[in-house]
Amino acid sequence: MPHDPRTIAVASGKGGVGKTWFAITLAHALTRLGRRVLLFDGDLGLANIDVQLGLMPAHDIGGVLEGRVSLADAVMRHPGGGFDILAGRSGSGALAALDPASLETVLAMPRNGAAGYDDVLLDLGAGVERPVRRMAAAADLLLVLATEEPTSLTDAYAVLKLHRADRPLGDSRIVVNFAPTQAAGERTYVALRRACSTFLRFEPGLAGVVRREDKVRDAVRRQTLLLTRHPGCTAAEDVEEVASRLVA
Repeated sequence: MPHDPRTIAVASGKGGVGKTWFAITLAHALTRLGRRVLLFDGDLGLANIDVQLGLMPAHDIGGVLEGRVSLADAVMRHPGGGFDILAGRSGSGALAALDPASLETVLAMPRNGAAGYDDVLLDLGAGVERPVRRMAAAADLLLVLATEEPTSLTDAYAVLKLHRADRPLGDSRIVVNFAPTQAAGERTYVALRRACSTFLRFEPGLAGVVRREDKVRDAVRRQTLLLTRHPGCTAAEDVEEVASRLVA
């Protein structure tokens, strides 16, 4: 029977923390677990999922909003990953500054056209602008990426704080990326959790720790999926562990 997919938003307070790479790899990992996945490029003005994967989609979300193409026709299947992609439009200031009504139309797209999906992953833009906050609040689960860098921690805390204000009972969890070791990643999480507990009176859960791995850079440079190119590396194992937890 058709069912509503679970919507998972992937966010970060700043760029450069591997958010889009993580969203792509998580989509692939969930697919390998038998889930039917749509990866939705929600970075409306600076979309880059297609660039990271070396794809040239014939249509994007802008065409759907303009009525030139249907949502079903705008979705493309990744040839090797088995998941579907709804591309954004890079460099479109108009999309980045959607009016509230158009933004609600965007938010309704995954559910309206996703009767066959188990999970819809929203790769959100970095920062805390209104469209990003609204899309995060609309998701069933918010994954916030952070690294051990102080600026990343500060910005991740800002995302969690605003999400708590926008959706007080929402499910938000932390993913520590580029961790030197599992233990170091857990310490980063504890520091961020402590700040949330002290100042926001809630403790986000740990979705997982992804260890730093040179093979990630190689996969991104070659515009290939990490789980295909380097399936046994530590970062691949870590993302697969996050996926397994999400479906447990």
